[in-house]
Amino acid sequence: MDIRNKVIAITGAGRGIGRAIALQLARQGSHLALIDLNAEDLAATRAQCEALGVTARTYGFNVGEEAEVVSGIGAIASDFNRLDGIVNNAGIVRDALLVKVKDGAIVDKLSLAQWNAVIAARMIGFGNGGVIVNISSISRAGNAGQTNYTAAKAGVASMTVVWAKELGRYGIRSGAIAPGFIGTEILASMRPDMLERMTAPVPLKRLGKPEEIAQAVQFIFENDFFTGRVIEIDGGLRL
Repeated sequence: MDIRNKVIAITGAGRGIGRAIALQLARQGSHLALIDLNAEDLAATRAQCEALGVTARTYGFNVGEEAEVVSGIGAIASDFNRLDGIVNNAGIVRDALLVKVKDGAIVDKLSLAQWNAVIAARMIGFGNGGVIVNISSISRAGNAGQTNYTAAKAGVASMTVVWAKELGRYGIRSGAIAPGFIGTEILASMRPDMLERMTAPVPLKRLGKPEEIAQAVQFIFENDFFTGRVIEIDGGLRL
């Protein structure tokens, strides 16, 4: 896909990996629908993208609420009159399921399948094909002490394969990225000794950069024969 002048939505676009992806795609000429619940962070990302000469609009809907997803994606489609891609960077792709909790009990959840169904339906309707990129994790291979997280991330990778098979007939591709330890704001705030223990088993002896994940996202969008696969960006680390 030539991503110049294409419309790509990014969840969790306010900071970290999401912002890096937005800026990477903006440099290539993509127009962006930026989704996040932090309005201040979102405004900063928008300003940086617009400075690169593309159109960027912000959307503050909650991807954990199905009604908000439907109306939010509807707003994006209406504003841009097309939707060519989505990067599932936040919420459902961090834990595979967005969960609503009340008084300590799970009362509702929105699955990755439901979210992607809304996105895919819009892409099919426009008839231009498209790309869905999911963010999985190195933990998808199995990591001690992370049973739920590992299962969720493995599910994201498997879902990517299923959507590739189901949506290929409509010209819609799907891919996933499994990052290792990435130097986002959360990790950057850790104590030096903790960071040293974290990076010690990494063959490259450092954290990954958000921009390195963003480069992989661009590759998936631009390579028209890539679908149903997971790219591992982990510095060679094996858990």
